[in-house]
Formats: sequence, structure tokens, C-alpha cells
Amino acid sequence: MIRFLFRFIGLICLAAAFILVIYDGTKSIAANNLYFTSARTLWELINAGGLAKLKPLLEPYGGGLLWDPVMVNILAAPACVLLGGFGILLLILGRRKKPLIGFER
Repeated sequence: MIRFLFRFIGLICLAAAFILVIYDGTKSIAANNLYFTSARTLWELINAGGLAKLKPLLEPYGGGLLWDPVMVNILAAPACVLLGGFGILLLILGRRKKPLIGFER
């Protein structure tokens, strides 16, 4: 059941990453310039108040180092890369076990 959920959410993440690649590609062609949607922009489009609530939660840990260099760099990355990487990770975690040759289960 957990493997199914990992595979399902992984496929949804990969589909969202593909949609973002198409969106960024069409926007880049229209603007005649390379354009990527950052994870911060996508997060603010989906849930505007969530990012403001996350910052006070992460700042006390590590003397503020968890928010400023780590989370700021993650939020500046292209959203399609993050969603694609997360989807691939979930698909790897949810893959079926290979059958053992010569053994019955």
C-alpha cells in the first residue's frame, strides 16, 4: 500500500514537472529569453501564506543557517527540476521488489 502511494505521488510529481517544462518553454519562446519558474514562485502561487509561516519555523535551527543558505537556495531552484527529482526519488522508493530466481515466496 505504501509502495503504491509512493509510485502514485511520484507519477503526479513527474506529470507536474512535465507541465512546468511545457509552461516554461512556451513562456521562453514567447519572451525570446530563457525563463524558469522558481520553486518560490510556484509555492506563492499555490499557497501564499505558507512560505511566510515556514520561515519562523526554520530560523531558530542552526543559528539561522538552515533558512538562509539552505532553504533560500532550494527555493531559488527551478520548480520542474525539484518536482522531477522528488518524483524520481518516490518512484525508486516505491518500485516493486525483483523476483528471486530459484526461490519461492
